[in-house]
Amino acid sequence: MLRLIGLSLLAVVMHADAVEIIAHRGASYDAPENTLASVKLGWKRQADAVEVDVFLSKDNRIVAIHNKNTNHTTGHDGLVKEMKWSELQKLDAGSWKDKKYKGEPIPLLSAILATIPKGKYLVIEIKCGPEIVQPLAGLFKKANLAPEKTTIISFSYDVVLAVKKKFPKRIVHYLSSVKKDKISGELRPSVESLVQKAIDAKLDGVSIGNMGFDGAAENDQLSHYLNKLRNETKKRNFGLYAWTVNDPRIAQALISHGFDGITTDRPLYLRHRLK
Repeated sequence: MLRLIGLSLLAVVMHADAVEIIAHRGASYDAPENTLASVKLGWKRQADAVEVDVFLSKDNRIVAIHNKNTNHTTGHDGLVKEMKWSELQKLDAGSWKDKKYKGEPIPLLSAILATIPKGKYLVIEIKCGPEIVQPLAGLFKKANLAPEKTTIISFSYDVVLAVKKKFPKRIVHYLSSVKKDKISGELRPSVESLVQKAIDAKLDGVSIGNMGFDGAAENDQLSHYLNKLRNETKKRNFGLYAWTVNDPRIAQALISHGFDGITTDRPLYLRHRLK
């Protein structure tokens, strides 16, 4: 467990009230991920934002699904990019989670955008390439969606470059895993390289995960890394987010290190435990 360095318990609790809770693929602990059922449950469970994953179909429709193959949630073996929307919408993306969700379809991003409540926003993780940018522009224009209603994220640097260039007023974050190098023992990517990427692409922040909270020996090293990352991001007014955290102790540690938001499968559970 990370030590809460230099912060009183009161200060941590106060900051916990301000941190954003983001529902990962909707409230995906209880509902089938990346479906309207999961998204709506995320809003109902007091998430500040809901995150969904998107791909582009063969006929340029933007659909919410995590994997490039539909098999994971539908049982149908097919690539999203090789299937038309008319084929995708017929698949059952809910039964794998619970029989009460039988028939829950893969949704269009347009349908998800229509659910965003007042004062909330949608986090859109792009899982394919920059080819999605133009269809996304058309969708935003049609929906007349204000820039503050979305944050766009991706592990692909080419994607975040293209997205920020196309949508300079929308918030765009770069996603990165943080892992220990097997040879050097250092955490990678370095804080300097991660922040520099965000600077070069004129992004608005970073979101990190896979940080290895499981070893007591790593606490000092990871604490130093997160403190440094906090200092460098705050210096530039960047957002600092983490994924995917369901353990309240880990969430509390991240809050103590100045994170602005935490993505979780269990938004209401985590909010209650942090309070």
